[in-house]
Amino acid sequence: MRIGYLGVGNMGLPMAGRLLDAGHELWIYDVREEAMRPLLDRQARRTATPKELADSCDTVAISLPTLAIFRRALEGPDGLLAGKAMKTLVNTCTVGSPFVREIAERCAAAGVKVIDAPISGGPAGAKAGTLAVMVSGDTAEVERLMPVFRTWGTTVVVAGDKPGAAQVMKLTNNMLCAVAFVATSEAMTMSGKAGIPPDAMLQILNNGTGRNFATMHLFPQAVLPGTFDFGATIEILMKDVDLAIEQGEELGVPMWVCQAVRLVLKHGVYQGRAPHDLSRIVQIVEDGTRKA
Repeated sequence: MRIGYLGVGNMGLPMAGRLLDAGHELWIYDVREEAMRPLLDRQARRTATPKELADSCDTVAISLPTLAIFRRALEGPDGLLAGKAMKTLVNTCTVGSPFVREIAERCAAAGVKVIDAPISGGPAGAKAGTLAVMVSGDTAEVERLMPVFRTWGTTVVVAGDKPGAAQVMKLTNNMLCAVAFVATSEAMTMSGKAGIPPDAMLQILNNGTGRNFATMHLFPQAVLPGTFDFGATIEILMKDVDLAIEQGEELGVPMWVCQAVRLVLKHGVYQGRAPHDLSRIVQIVEDGTRKA
């Protein structure tokens, strides 16, 4: 299958690479030449604009960090919707269901179907092909694209036949992930201040009821070694928490815990930590102990 990929950053690069591994013909676009280079070296085809990508491929996947950048990639004379070949846009971004519905309407007017396919598992999961893929959209198109989704991960779950349903599933996951990151940061800081070795604390947590993604992966792999290299930023997690709260409020759900987590993240952003790796959330809490 010929597939276009727009945005080959921390997630897009390994996901696009998995398509090459599976034998698909890959065309790519990114504003950064250095981001495209590893794929170009593997015989991916370069395009100069999003329009050229959409002129070359009937199926285009997109991985971009913000809603504003996503809109810019669609619009204008050099945008995706100006292309003539694209018939299906696969959204892998976490953007919230209202945005996906908006994009789906605009794409439908241009004869393009939107398949929503946000993913979970981080850069490590993208490299290993072990992502969880949440999918919603036209049933026949989802079935046609299932081999693509399975290159990204063995867990592919269909949320519904309307674009946006998968976003609710993804935001539910990311909301819990963010809560776990912040709560684990507080718990590990508390136990550390009490003199408990972090390895011992993690051993108990990971064999008890406190086990979560942060205790199993984030802390042992990025925090304790001091590498702080999970691969996503506090700014991106802040965006996801904002979207989760908006989604909950739209559905009439009180988001008390998520609101508290957002306060912690906003404090970190205020301190200038927005571009920092999200594994550094623990430092927001640790800095609070020094000021207490």
